[in-house]
Amino acid sequence: MVNSNSEKVELALNPEDAERLNKMGKMAIFIGMENGYPIGKDISNVKFFYDQGIRYITITHSQNNELADSYTDEKQEWNGLSSLGEKAVKEMNRLGLMVHISHVHDDTFWDVIKLTKALVIASHSSARSLENHPRNMSDEMLKAVKENGGVVQVCIFDTYIKKLPQTAERKKAMKIIEKEIAALRNEKLSQPEIESLREKYHQINQKYRKNKPTVADVVDHIDYMVKVMGINHVGIGSDLDGGGGVRGINDVSEMPNITKELVARGYTEEDIQKIWGENLIRVFSEVQKVAQEIQNQ
Repeated sequence: MVNSNSEKVELALNPEDAERLNKMGKMAIFIGMENGYPIGKDISNVKFFYDQGIRYITITHSQNNELADSYTDEKQEWNGLSSLGEKAVKEMNRLGLMVHISHVHDDTFWDVIKLTKALVIASHSSARSLENHPRNMSDEMLKAVKENGGVVQVCIFDTYIKKLPQTAERKKAMKIIEKEIAALRNEKLSQPEIESLREKYHQINQKYRKNKPTVADVVDHIDYMVKVMGINHVGIGSDLDGGGGVRGINDVSEMPNITKELVARGYTEEDIQKIWGENLIRVFSEVQKVAQEIQNQ
């Protein structure tokens, strides 16, 4: 993608690259890994993927892996981080990889917080006090990330923002494909089956529109998290490629609607810059500083 759009974008490996490319009028492309599964049982793979340009690793995704327990797996295997997962976190700290804690089980979260020497990120997690979903973070977790110095970015996924009633027709249509959805979550569908499910879901959405929360509901989460954590620890993570979106934010072209709502609520330009990326860049810079200190020991 970078090669075919080289006049517009370049691969970035650190915050300085992003600043340099911004001055050139180019967009910076960072690479993250949204599941530590490819590390397998070989801790040297953390360095291997770092060398490919990866700059954060999500400890788990929708299922447990060799590193830790996930929030959505049916059964815990490790009661948090495994011994290999502990080694992986330490190696991520050493290399300057951001430890990413969206998707992990609460026990995994607390294990990471206790173990890590560097700041953490949760790139797409909202406030559990406003919507009681396990993918969201409790007040205690938000405060722990604040104490760590990290950042939590609000996830613009409708059911994480506010669960709303749906029409009887939509419920009936969704009931028909619920087994396929469960199989998808458990990673038991082939690629053709996934494509078929996507088409069925698209047809349902076209025929029976989903009742979704609004941009204002998203900013309610930002307000709440700022209240709990402070302005320096809150950000935005859309998850638009993972099913995210609300009324008023269906794709990236509508993201400025968040800024409009923030302005309307009295956020300053400095506040908005922090929410829209400066907080994350600060964390990234600090993670790389910690790595340098560890390597110099």
